Amino acid sequence: MVTKGKSKLAAKTKKDEPLSDYELIFIISPEVEEDGMGAAIDHVTQFITSKGGTISEVEPWGKRKLAFSIKRFMEGNYVLARFKMKPELTKELEANLQISEEVLRHLLVKL
Repeated sequence: MVTKGKSKLAAKTKKDEPLSDYELIFIISPEVEEDGMGAAIDHVTQFITSKGGTISEVEPWGKRKLAFSIKRFMEGNYVLARFKMKPELTKELEANLQISEEVLRHLLVKL
């Protein structure tokens, strides 16, 4: 019976877990136009806010040359986002970024 009490306690602490700080850098395909780029950034920010996260900063860095080709592209539009989110939602965010056709590559770092 003691094990059941521990599992209930563990379940409660996961739900009450505080938000962690994250930094996300993602590269949007150069084929995406300005309107589409804004939509791609909005898609990421809406995912974070819909899951209870808060965004502190989104900084588009513009088009930059890549060190090596990614999906036959030699340049891409870089975007930096800083936000707070529950740690268990990071896998879902990364899965969304990998599925996205506009996002060439991403890097998510816990601060």
